[in-house]
Amino acid sequence: MGGAGFGAALGLCAGIAGAAAADLRTPTAPSLPTAAPAPAYVDWSGPYLGIEGSAGASFGNYSFGPSTVGGRPIPVFQSGDSTRRSDAGREATTAVGGLFGGYNWQYGPYLYGIEADLYGANLKRPVPSTAVGFGYETVDPPFSVIRDKTNLYGAVRGRLGYSFENYLVYATFGLAGAGARVLATYPDLATGAVATARKDLSFLGFTLGAGVQYAITPNLALGLDYRYVDLGRSGRFDLGSVPGLGPVSTQAAFSSHQMMARLSWYPGGLTLPAEVADDAPGSRDTGRFSLHGQTTFVNQGVPGFRSPYRGENSLVPHQAQATTTATLFLGFKLTDSTELYYNPEFSQGFGLSRTLGVAGFVNGEAQKAGAPFPKLRSNRYFIRQTFGLGGPTEDVPDGVNQVAMTRDIERITVVAGKFALGDFFDGNVYAHDPRVDFMNWSLWASSAWDFPANLPGFTQGVMVEYNRQEFAVRAAYTQVPKQPSNDVLDPRIFDRAGANIEFEGRHVLPGLNQPGKLRLGLFSNVGNSANYRQVIGLAQSGAFDDINDAAAATRRPRRKTGAYINLEQALTPDLGLFARASVSDGRNESLSFTDIDRSVSGGFSLKGTAWERPGDTVGVGAAVNGLSPAHRAYFANGGLGLLIGDGRLNYAPERAFEAYYALSLTKAVTVSFDYQLVVNPAYNRDRGPANFFGTRIHADF
Repeated sequence: MGGAGFGAALGLCAGIAGAAAADLRTPTAPSLPTAAPAPAYVDWSGPYLGIEGSAGASFGNYSFGPSTVGGRPIPVFQSGDSTRRSDAGREATTAVGGLFGGYNWQYGPYLYGIEADLYGANLKRPVPSTAVGFGYETVDPPFSVIRDKTNLYGAVRGRLGYSFENYLVYATFGLAGAGARVLATYPDLATGAVATARKDLSFLGFTLGAGVQYAITPNLALGLDYRYVDLGRSGRFDLGSVPGLGPVSTQAAFSSHQMMARLSWYPGGLTLPAEVADDAPGSRDTGRFSLHGQTTFVNQGVPGFRSPYRGENSLVPHQAQATTTATLFLGFKLTDSTELYYNPEFSQGFGLSRTLGVAGFVNGEAQKAGAPFPKLRSNRYFIRQTFGLGGPTEDVPDGVNQVAMTRDIERITVVAGKFALGDFFDGNVYAHDPRVDFMNWSLWASSAWDFPANLPGFTQGVMVEYNRQEFAVRAAYTQVPKQPSNDVLDPRIFDRAGANIEFEGRHVLPGLNQPGKLRLGLFSNVGNSANYRQVIGLAQSGAFDDINDAAAATRRPRRKTGAYINLEQALTPDLGLFARASVSDGRNESLSFTDIDRSVSGGFSLKGTAWERPGDTVGVGAAVNGLSPAHRAYFANGGLGLLIGDGRLNYAPERAFEAYYALSLTKAVTVSFDYQLVVNPAYNRDRGPANFFGTRIHADF
């Protein structure tokens, strides 16, 4: 008998013997099938539909050329070339929105799919006459000779993605098309007559992008989608005739960066990971490593308000803008007392009026280093060394920039590297994080504190803290920017630097038995700045035609000092109060933060337990900001500050009110609705009041 036959015979005998043995055993009830364990990630397979949109989150750029006027060649020019500082980019306000649908295939955590979308847009930008050389250079204000606008977009894109927990991150690529309209206006300076021309264009090009989405229910997902669209170059076309010069002939090319919030519907349903749905994003102990991330999308608009004149830093009515940030928080515990952290961050977008026009600005996510495309920065990299002093200990859970560990309550902590001073100073549990609570700069910070920072808000230096159960004392010595509102930090740290010290007292409110904290801070910065009284005198004496030239010419190392007081107080387990007051000397230019010399703010924060929404938060706050007499005179004579400058000033304190509702969709995703009213924006009675409406999507893991 062959080996195979012998094996089969043995198997048959064994089967018979096993059956016989089974017959001799006591019968048992058949076992019930066990449920398959829930996957560690969502399976996004199947069809989906959705809506997408944003206001002010898209930035386009037209390029015209080679061009001829009356047969004479002129240089290639782009939309926005040669615009004045007060107008650059202001008219590029956009509204984008539409529908999309697609189909996904998923194998394990890896996904591929195809998607199509159709959306309307209002991407537009004027080209001033001074950019084209049409002979209108001496006209003031300059005529807008060419205006461009895209209206309808369509795209077919492939998707490659990776699923983990409730998230999907993906990259996209494909074809995109758009319709566009070019309008030209050619005034005849001799007669006053105006000639107009219009050309409708069609573009076909490519698109590349990336995105993230989060499943909030078995059928719905929220997401952010970025795409770069390059529509190529048109053929040559005519655009009417310039009086006295002849016909205009040119070509056009268009590209844009677009960021949109999306709501997706999955009719077939999604299976959510049970272990993730029941777990908070910040509750995982990862041993020696810490990995977290966040993304925040803010859309904000302002309707019309009284605006009889504009300066270079004025707030502009009738506009909308958006900002997006995405951050990775990486941590590694080198030893039981030494930790290393690194935070790369993508950011895109601008605040309203390019983050100008209001001293207590209305979007805490709007950086002065805004960009029309995702910009990557290494915002934090620092080492933290803890020296335990014995006694009772505390367990610290894994969190953002915190590896899980056990440490002495009484300790000395030293941090060295790149960080934001707000990471350690001026904290407040109710008003300190514009990604989840108040967005107005005068509510989430002590706004007269001119903390040293580059344009995104970070600096380099050393922070030392002594902590006990009842109090903490911390101090920092850090770099300052080379010039006011400059992105380069001054390396001469022994001659020009910032010193900050803060005392934090912890208490329990008598009668209510609720905890609270009181923080007292002092700061003293030495940086390259101008003295207000000196530059006013130089400008009024005629030594300089422009007061801003006088400021630039007289900057040298000068000291700026100030103080703040900061209270957070729980009134009930769900209701908290916060209050701040801050002041600076107001003699010399501000270096980093904003144009405020004194500020008072306060408000309340309430959890939604009373209406069975304990994860929701309602916040209401108000602030009043003011300037020193010398600082007022500087703006009244045409000075420009870090954020404001209308060219003249009818002074009154700037007053702000903010209310928000943060709706917790899951433990990882929050959608907020925000309203702000600013009276006397930029301290000017002649402007406003201005109403600001905003939405915010925040997700973390």
